[in-house]
Amino acid sequence: MPSTDILIAFIITTAVFAFIPGPAMLYVAARTLAADRRAGLMATSGIHVGCYVHVVAAAAGLSVLFHVVPTLYLAVKLAGAAYLIYLGIRMFRVARAVGATPVDLVAQKSAGRAFVESMFVEVLNPKTAIFFLAFLPQFIDPAASFPVWLQFVILGTAVNAMFTVADITCVMAASTVTRRLARISSLQRNLQRAGGAMLVGLGLHVAFQRT
Repeated sequence: MPSTDILIAFIITTAVFAFIPGPAMLYVAARTLAADRRAGLMATSGIHVGCYVHVVAAAAGLSVLFHVVPTLYLAVKLAGAAYLIYLGIRMFRVARAVGATPVDLVAQKSAGRAFVESMFVEVLNPKTAIFFLAFLPQFIDPAASFPVWLQFVILGTAVNAMFTVADITCVMAASTVTRRLARISSLQRNLQRAGGAMLVGLGLHVAFQRT
């Protein structure tokens, strides 16, 4: 493995990246506002699992494809953006049904879907692949006793864990808001709409972002 100095620099840099508000935090906050803390935590778990696809891809060198085939990068990015917009629109539809559907049932369905949907959102996020491809090699030591691919896996897992801690922190903060406001049905519908609007906005941001 890299030297202790490099590992310390890796941990500090990863923490800075993890706790700077970004798309993943906005996403899990939207899921929490639209449903509850359980849905937010399930969304975080889905992102965590989906991220391992990018860790394995980085270890295998597959992330290089996004550099050498820009069309593939664009296709995956637009697919992910379209999926986010679809999820946001569906949240608007759920908001209209909240008044007629038991709150516990809506929350249970939201939490159940959040994991799978969030996993797909992360898998369809090419920026994660590019991040691993650009970030992890800075801390890889080809002369270390561990092979390069294993260093990618270990460091990638550490990055994923750090980002998951940051997302959980965001979910807990958003949950504090929902617990106080979601008891009122009209406010609950508005929270659903707010979560949907955040996802649609995030999807549009991803779609029109140049890089």
